[in-house]
Amino acid sequence: MPDRRARPGAGSPKKSVWRRALPQSQAQDREPPVPPPPEPAPDPAETVSVVQAALYMDGVRVSTPATLADTFRELREQPTSMAWIGLARPTESELLSLAAEFDLHPLAVEDAMEAHQRPKLERYGETLFVVLRAARYIDASEEVDFGELHVFVGPDFVITVRHGAAPDLSAVRSRMESTPDLLKLGPEAVLYAILDAVVDGYLPVVAGVQNDMDEIETEVFRGDPEVSRRIYELSREVVEFQRATRPLVGMLHSLMAGFAKYGTDEELQRYLRDVADHVTHTSERVDGFRQALTDILTVNATLVGQQQNAEMRALAEAGFEQNEEIKKISSWAAILFAPTLVGTIYGMNFDHMPELHWLLGYPFAIVLMAVVCTSLYFIFKRRDWL
Repeated sequence: MPDRRARPGAGSPKKSVWRRALPQSQAQDREPPVPPPPEPAPDPAETVSVVQAALYMDGVRVSTPATLADTFRELREQPTSMAWIGLARPTESELLSLAAEFDLHPLAVEDAMEAHQRPKLERYGETLFVVLRAARYIDASEEVDFGELHVFVGPDFVITVRHGAAPDLSAVRSRMESTPDLLKLGPEAVLYAILDAVVDGYLPVVAGVQNDMDEIETEVFRGDPEVSRRIYELSREVVEFQRATRPLVGMLHSLMAGFAKYGTDEELQRYLRDVADHVTHTSERVDGFRQALTDILTVNATLVGQQQNAEMRALAEAGFEQNEEIKKISSWAAILFAPTLVGTIYGMNFDHMPELHWLLGYPFAIVLMAVVCTSLYFIFKRRDWL
């Protein structure tokens, strides 16, 4: 395996494409050279992305450079050491400087710049590029927060580019530094520790999602009107969780397939197989969550449909009862209208009223009103209006 530091630091042909992209390597004009202006002070905003950089030798930290330039210089001065550089939302210039120093592939660097990549594993020569989707469960809002982590693994370096709050790589670094026997296995051991931390971070998320599903089931059978929205939101999180975990199964199997070819340490192989088992278990749990949410949504839709049918039936029964009451009211109104009409006619005050001096006029009017009312009563009774 060729030694990376045996190449010149600034004149390698493989690095030229990236050196031309750096601001300090612009093409020179044909005009006479002029004295270079004084270099501006570094912007503090451009340095906060370097979370931590350290050099290790035989599993023990030997140096903690303050800047990327110091890290590059000390790594060249100590050929047997390993650099572990941690970045959080780095600037473009920082990634380009790393690409120039470590001969990182342009496609991998472009992915690290843009983020929002799916989990994958790519090998570019001696450099392994891994994209991981970390997750953490937020109890306060009962939501799953996803982060993105890009890892460059080379013969003597590990570069982590973190987009998001998860995972906590400081804990990974502390764990590895407390086990120098594992750390001295090299960059692959660091990659294992990162994979293990990401996969272990899925366990609280699985527990949180399971708890949310239990609450949703209770709300479904309780008839909570807001449960449909919560099911939809949790389904989106589960789909995103599934996209983060399912590709890891194939990635780790591909990594294990290269054990013999790349001479991976046997102890490290056991650790990676253990991570692969955990990933498979988590992926199966997430797949089960998605199917369970689909079933819960179906049950909720069925219950909502039954509730709506019951409400419609109740409205129909209320409307039927209302119609029956209206029939009764209308029947009695018609019955009372007949005598009212006759009485109204005979209640007029004028001298030449027909039948005014008829002796049988009053009995005739009473009988007429009784006959009309009785006839209307039997007619409405026959029609079940009364």
